[in-house]
Amino acid sequence: MAPPFIFPPKIEDLERVEEDEDRLCALSPPDITSLRSSHLEEFVKGLSFDLSDKELFCVEDQDVFDRVYSLVRNFSALTPSCKFNLVESLRSNLSVLIPNVDSLSRAPQDDHDNDQEMSPILDRIVSHRNALKIYTFFLLHIVLVEQSSTQVANNSSKMTMSNRKKNSGNLWNWEPQRARIVGLIANSLEINLALLFGSSNLDENYLGFVVKSAFSMFENAALLKDSDTKDALCRIIGTCATKYHYLTQSCASILHLVHKYDFVVVHLAEAIALAEEKYADGSLAVSLIREVGRASVKDYARDTVGAENIGRFLVELADRVPKLMSTNIGILVPHFGGESYKIRSALVGLFGKLIAKAFKDIEGDVSSKSVRLRSKQAMLEILLERCRDASAYARSRVLQVWGELCEEHAISIGLWNEVAMIAAGRLEDKSSIVRKSALNLLIMMLQHNPFGPLLRVASFEATLEKYKELLSEQEPSDGSILNEIQSNNNTIEAKSEIDGTTMEALALEKPDSATDSCLPYAGVGDIQRDSSVLNVGNLEHARALVASLEAGLRFSKCLSETMPTLVQLMASSSVSDVESTIILLMRCRQFQIDGSEASLRKMLPLVFSQDKSVYEAVERAFIEIYIRKSSVETAKNLLNLFLDSSIGDLAALEFIVASLVSKGDISTSVISALWDFFSFNVGGVTAAQSSGALSILCMAAKLSPRILGSHLLDIIDIGFGRWAKEEPLLARAACIALQRLSKEDKEKLVLGSGSRVFGILKSLISGFWLPENIWYAAADKAIGALYYIHPTPEIFATDVVKSSFSSIFDSNEFNEKSNGVENVNTNIYFSVQVGKLSRYVFIVSHVALNQLVYIESCVREVRRQKSRKGELEADQNTVQSDCTTPDAPKEENSINSELGLAASEDAKLDALAERAEKEIVSASPVGKNLLGHCAPFVSKLCRNFGLMKKHPELQASAMLALCRFMIIDADFCESNLQLLFTVVDSAQSETVRSNCTIALGDLAVRFPNLLEPWTENMYARLRDSSPSVRKNAVLVLSHLILNDMMKVKGYINEMAILIEDEDERISSLAKLFFHELSKKGSNPIYNLLPDILGRLSNQNLMKEVFCNIMQFLISSIKKDKQMEALVEKLCHRFSGVTDAKQWEYISYCLSQLSFTEKGMKRLMESFKIYQHVLCEDSVMENFKNIIGKGKKFTKPELKSCIEEFEEKLNAFHAEKKEQETTARNAQLHQQRVTSLEGLVTNSEDTEDAEAHFSQDGIASTVIGPSLEETAQVLNDKSRRSSVGSDENSSVLSELTDSEIDSTEVRQPEILKTGKLKTLKLNGVVKDGKGTETLKSRNKSKQRQQ
Repeated sequence: MAPPFIFPPKIEDLERVEEDEDRLCALSPPDITSLRSSHLEEFVKGLSFDLSDKELFCVEDQDVFDRVYSLVRNFSALTPSCKFNLVESLRSNLSVLIPNVDSLSRAPQDDHDNDQEMSPILDRIVSHRNALKIYTFFLLHIVLVEQSSTQVANNSSKMTMSNRKKNSGNLWNWEPQRARIVGLIANSLEINLALLFGSSNLDENYLGFVVKSAFSMFENAALLKDSDTKDALCRIIGTCATKYHYLTQSCASILHLVHKYDFVVVHLAEAIALAEEKYADGSLAVSLIREVGRASVKDYARDTVGAENIGRFLVELADRVPKLMSTNIGILVPHFGGESYKIRSALVGLFGKLIAKAFKDIEGDVSSKSVRLRSKQAMLEILLERCRDASAYARSRVLQVWGELCEEHAISIGLWNEVAMIAAGRLEDKSSIVRKSALNLLIMMLQHNPFGPLLRVASFEATLEKYKELLSEQEPSDGSILNEIQSNNNTIEAKSEIDGTTMEALALEKPDSATDSCLPYAGVGDIQRDSSVLNVGNLEHARALVASLEAGLRFSKCLSETMPTLVQLMASSSVSDVESTIILLMRCRQFQIDGSEASLRKMLPLVFSQDKSVYEAVERAFIEIYIRKSSVETAKNLLNLFLDSSIGDLAALEFIVASLVSKGDISTSVISALWDFFSFNVGGVTAAQSSGALSILCMAAKLSPRILGSHLLDIIDIGFGRWAKEEPLLARAACIALQRLSKEDKEKLVLGSGSRVFGILKSLISGFWLPENIWYAAADKAIGALYYIHPTPEIFATDVVKSSFSSIFDSNEFNEKSNGVENVNTNIYFSVQVGKLSRYVFIVSHVALNQLVYIESCVREVRRQKSRKGELEADQNTVQSDCTTPDAPKEENSINSELGLAASEDAKLDALAERAEKEIVSASPVGKNLLGHCAPFVSKLCRNFGLMKKHPELQASAMLALCRFMIIDADFCESNLQLLFTVVDSAQSETVRSNCTIALGDLAVRFPNLLEPWTENMYARLRDSSPSVRKNAVLVLSHLILNDMMKVKGYINEMAILIEDEDERISSLAKLFFHELSKKGSNPIYNLLPDILGRLSNQNLMKEVFCNIMQFLISSIKKDKQMEALVEKLCHRFSGVTDAKQWEYISYCLSQLSFTEKGMKRLMESFKIYQHVLCEDSVMENFKNIIGKGKKFTKPELKSCIEEFEEKLNAFHAEKKEQETTARNAQLHQQRVTSLEGLVTNSEDTEDAEAHFSQDGIASTVIGPSLEETAQVLNDKSRRSSVGSDENSSVLSELTDSEIDSTEVRQPEILKTGKLKTLKLNGVVKDGKGTETLKSRNKSKQRQQ
C-alpha cells in the first residue's frame, strides 16, 4: 500500500524526500523538457493508457505518480493535444472514482464481524482517499497554472497580429475543460466523504488546499463570467464552510475578497445563500455578519473602498437570507454611529430590504407576527431618523430606500404622511443628490398613493365632513367616537396588521370606498347613499375609512404646500433638480394637486435654458400637457395658456410654439382650429379668444410665415373691424400678423388691398378710436407694420406725422382747457390736450426710430444684392474659364480688386448710410427735415421740469421720445445726456425712471464712448428706492456686462449688495448675474472679490447681509488654484487695514474658502502677516473654523502640522489677549496717576495763593465743612497707603474717580468788602481763579514724618 498523499505548499515540494516523513513523493520523475514533441506525445499517450487501463487508484503507484507529476509540473510547456489528453485522463478517472465512494460505504455492512475481510476494504478506502487527493491536487494545480498563463496572455498587448494568427491554431478550448474540472471537484465534496476520512471533519490539509484554490480563482473577474465555473466555485465554498465546518478560514477569506474586489460581492453572497438553502445551516452567514459587526468603525472610515464593498455585501445578503439577517441585525446597528457614510448608507439599504421582506412574509402565528411587527417598526423609526444624517449620500440613500418601499407597497398609511413631510422638507436640502432623491420619492408616492386618483383638498374636506356626520349619526350616544378616531389614526395600521387586515385589504373589500371617496362628484354621492357601509357590522371599516380620508387630506395638503419650493427648484442650477421637478409637477397636475397648474406654467421660461436637457424636458412636458389632445382641445389649451400668461411667459410661449410648429408637433389641424377660433366659426368665442388665437398664429408664423397667407382678408376685416373696439389687443395682434407675412404674401397684400390697409394703419396711428391704455402698444406695432409692408414707408410716414400734427393742433382745439399745455410757435400761444401731445411725441419718435431701422435694412439689402451679384459673376467666370479668348470682365474685376475699388465702394455705402442716419435728426438749422424740427421741441419740452412734474404721463412719453432721438444721433445724445441723468435721478414717477434706465442700456450699446464717463451714474440706479427701477437696472447692467459691452469696474459692489435685496425677484436676478459672470473666461469674480470685500467692508451693512453676500460670491469660485491664490490675497489685506470690523470680515471670507493642502500651507506660511489681528475673538473663531475644515480632508502628515498650527494660534491669541489686558490696565493706571498729580499740584498753588492773600490783608471765608477735616481724611488715607509696597498705586486705589467727579464748582461770590469768597464742598476748595486748595497739606506732611 502506497504512503499517504499530503498536499504540499508548492508542487516542487513533492520532490523533497524527508526521512522522518511517511508521505507520497516524486522519487524519480522523468525529465520531459528534453523530449521532442513527437516523443512527448507518445509519453502522454502511454500515461493516459495506463490511467485508463489500470485501477482508479493506480495514480498512487510510484511510476505513474512520477510521470503525472512531471507532466503537471511542466504543464505550460506541453502542446495543446498533450494538455487535452492529460487533463481528460485525470478528469475521467476522478469522475469514475466519485461514485465508487458510495459503493465502498455499502461493502462493510454485509459482514462486519470478519476482520480478515475488513482489512482489504480498509486498504481500498485508504487508496481511494489517496487517489481522490492526488487527482484533486493535480487537476486544481492545472487549473491555477492555466489561469495564470491566460492572465499573462491577456495582459500582454505587444503581440502583433501576425503572431496572433500564427498561434491561433495552437490554442485549445480550455474554458469548457475548466468548468468540468471545477464542477467535478464540487461534486466530490458533496458526496459522503466521511467514509474516506473517518469523520465529517475532513483532512485540514485537503480542505485548506481546495478552499484556497477556489478563493484564488474567485480573484479572476473573467473567470466569474463563466456561469458554470462560477456556480461550481460557489458550491465548493459553501460546502466546505457549511458541511465540513471549515468556517473560520472561509470567513476570513470571504471578507478579504470582499474588501479587495468589488466584482465578487454578488457571487459570494449567492454562494452563502445557496449553502444556507442546501444544508439548512446559516452558520456561515451568521459568522460573516458578526465579523462585520465586530469590526471597528474607524477601520471602515479609513478603508473607503472596503467599506463600500462590505456595505454592498450586507445588502446582497439581506436580499437573499432576510431571516438570518433580521435575527442578527442588532450587531450592525452600532455602525450607524461610525464615521463611514458608506456603511451607514449600506445599512439603510439593508433595512429597506428587510422591511420589504417582512411585509411580504405572511406565515407564522400571531405572536411571531407581533415580534416581526415590533422589529419592523424599530427599523422604520431608524430609517426616519437617518433622514437627518450628516452625510448627503446617506440622506439620499435613505430617501431612495423609502421610494423602494413605496414601490413595494411596504409603507403603511400610518407612516405615509410622515414620510411625505420628510421628503418635502428634504426638497430644500443643500445637496443636489438629496433633492433629487426627495423629488423621486414624492413622484413614487404619488404614483402609488392609496388615496385615489384625485387629490384635491376641497374634495377630501367635503367627503370627510359628510362621513364624519354620518358616523356621528350612527353612534349618537357615544360623543367621543370621533375623538377616538382622530387620536388613534396611527394605531389603526398596527391593529390591522396583527389581525391580518390592512388598509389595502379594506380597500379590496370595499373597492368603491377608497377610490370614490376622493371623487368630487358622483362617487361621493354614491358612497353617501350606501347605508350598508355605516351599519353596526361595518363600524370598524367606517372608522378606518374616515382615518384614511384624513390621511389623504393631509397628504394632499402636504403636496400643495410644496409648490413654492418646487417653483424655486425649477430655477436651480442643477439640471437634475429641474428635470425631476418638472416630472413631479406633471404628476401633481395629473392627480389635480392644488397649485400644480399654476406652478407648471412657471417652467415656460426654461425654454431659453442653454442646457439642452432642460429644454427637452420642458418641451416634453409641454407636449404631454397641452399638445397631445385633439386639435380643438389643443387649440383651447393654447388659448387658455396664452390668456393667463405674463409678458415673460408669452415670450417663452412664442419660442416653444414656433419650434413645435417647425418640427411638426403642432399639426395643421391645430392651426385650422386656431383659425376657426379667430374667425368666430366656433360657438361661444369671445373677442379676447379671437385675439389670442391670432397671437398664437403669429407665434407659429415666426418660423413658418406661410401660415398667415391664406387668411389675409380675415386678418384685415376682423383684426381692424368692429371687434377691435371691443378687444383692444386685437388690432395690435393684427399689426403683428402683418409684420410676420412672407415676402410673397406681402406683395400680394400690397397689390390687392394695399390702399385699404394703409388707410386703416394711418387711422389707427393718428386717430383716437382706440383707448389710451392700449393705443401706444397698437401704434408701436402699426408703425412697424407700415415700414414692413409699404414700398416707400418714409413718404407715407411723413403723411402720418403731419396728420397727427393736424389732429393735435386743430383750430377747433385752440380754446383753453384746464389741463392744457401752452406752447410757443411764432409768438402765438395756444393750448393742446396733454394726451394728444403725448401721442404726438410718441409717433414722431417712433417714426424716427423705425426710419433708422429702415435705413439699416436697406443697407443690408444693397450689400446682399451686391454679394449675390459677385457670386453670379464668379460662377460665370468659372464656366468661361476654359475659353481661349481673354475674359474682359474678369480682367476688369481683377484690376478693381488690385486698386481697392471694391473697398471704396463699401466705404461709400457706409458714408451714405451714415449721412442718411444723420439727416433723421439733423443739427444744421437749414438742413432740418420734419423730424429734425421735432427733436429740439422734445428736448425743450423735457427741460420744462415744472410742466413735467405737473403731468407725469406727458413726461413719460416725452422722455421716451427724447431717448429715441438720442439713440439715433450721437450729437443730440451728447447734448442731452446731462438732462437724461438729471431726470433719471430726480423724476418722481418710477415709470419714467425705469424707462430712462432701460434707454441708458440702449445708449451704452450704440454710443459706448459717450456713456463711459457716466458709468458711476448708471450703477447708481441700483440704489433707487423703487423695486421696478432696481430690477430694470440689474437687467440692463447684466446684459451690458455679460455681453462685453461694459467693463466691470469698481462699482460692481453695488450689484453685489442686491444679492440680499428685500425684493426676492431682484435678489434672484443679482444671483443669476454673478452665476453667469462666473462662467466667463477664468471667472472674473476671482479678480473682483478683494475689491468687493474692501468696498462692502466700508459700508454700513448688517453683518448677516455681508456674510450672505460674500458666501454666495465665494461659492461661485470652483478652481483650486484660484482658492489658493485668494488665501494669499486675503491674508495680505490684513496688513492694510486697522479696523477690527474689517479684520473680522476678512477672516470670515477666509473661512468660507475651500481649502486644499496648498491653501492650508499658504495660510500657515502667512502667519506673520495676520498675527496682529488674532487678539479679536471673532477673528479667532473664524480661524478655528478654517482649522476644522482642514482636519477633515488632509493627510495624516499634514494633519499634525495643522494641529501644531492650531496650538500656535491659540497660544498667540491668549498672549495677545493678556497683552491687551495689561495695556488697558496700564492706561487706566496712568490716567489715575495723572489725575492725582494734577490734584496735588493745584493744592500747592492754592495754598501759596492763600498765603499771598493773607499777607495782603484779604480774608478768605469758607462756607461748609472745615478744611482741617478734609485734610485729616486725606492724611489718614495717605498714612494707610504708606504701609503698602507701592505708594502711588495705593493712593490711587483709595482716591477713586467717584470722589473726584463728585466735586461741584460754584461761581465765586464777591463780598461787599470786595474780598473773594470761596466755596468748598467735600473738602475741596476753589478760589476765584478756579484753583483747588488743601489748607492742611503741610500739617499732613508733618504727621507722616
